[in-house]
Amino acid sequence: MQRTLFTHSSLIQIMNADIRQNLRSKWFWTYSILFGGFVAVMFSTGITESQIIGFVGLSRLMVTFMQVSMVILPIYVLITTVRSVVGDRESNVMEYMLSLPVSFSGYFWGKFSAKFLVTFIPVFIALLGAAVYGNFTKLDVPWDLFTLYSALLASMIFCFLGISMFISAVSHSQDLAISTAFILWLLLVAFLDLILMGLLLKLRLDAGTVIGLGMINPLQVFRTAVLVLFDPELTVMGAASYFILDTVSRGWFITFAIVYPVLLGALFGWFGNYFFKTRDII
Repeated sequence: MQRTLFTHSSLIQIMNADIRQNLRSKWFWTYSILFGGFVAVMFSTGITESQIIGFVGLSRLMVTFMQVSMVILPIYVLITTVRSVVGDRESNVMEYMLSLPVSFSGYFWGKFSAKFLVTFIPVFIALLGAAVYGNFTKLDVPWDLFTLYSALLASMIFCFLGISMFISAVSHSQDLAISTAFILWLLLVAFLDLILMGLLLKLRLDAGTVIGLGMINPLQVFRTAVLVLFDPELTVMGAASYFILDTVSRGWFITFAIVYPVLLGALFGWFGNYFFKTRDII
């Protein structure tokens, strides 16, 4: 019991310290202004007045926002987070922090929690700001889509955060951590939809195996979930849509798209924390 309280106390201390450090970072404010400014630009260009496959108003804006988030958020989380643990080790900050009454797990999960908050909150505020402004200007606010999109964003950030913290814990230098994160990002992007399917169909694998392997990629899961909410028939995915929608219902797929990235991020986070606690990390 005492050990658990010690870990929780350490987690809160490290989280608060890391949040304060992020608030002093130019990267954080650039990132926050980027998303807030993007929403403002979309309103000013009249995107809420356009229509595509029945989506108009704020629904149209949210769809575009999610597509942009899929491009920016994963690489931002990877590049900024992989330096968390290894960077502190190289700068000797970790040696100082662990000389204080701070547990290893509290240190690791404190940084994890702080990074999740400072990454998710600006995106959520930008999306919420769009909904509030839309409601103020008498636009129809799709609160169900807002809730699902917020959950998808949170799960994607959590997933890539867990992967990033694992890379940071096992890497021996910041350069290696950043290089690994960038290569991972390229692989995930390369194996989206057509490239993966073209490669695997060339090996004459059945469609179920091809699509099943594709759904291991959290980026593909996020993209497909956004498309399912945008286009319930998944017409933009062609023949793959028949297999996906015949295998699971739309509701079950959205649930999978939220739960799977969270479990994947938690698994990588657990491995990262285990490595951090059991290896000589100083």
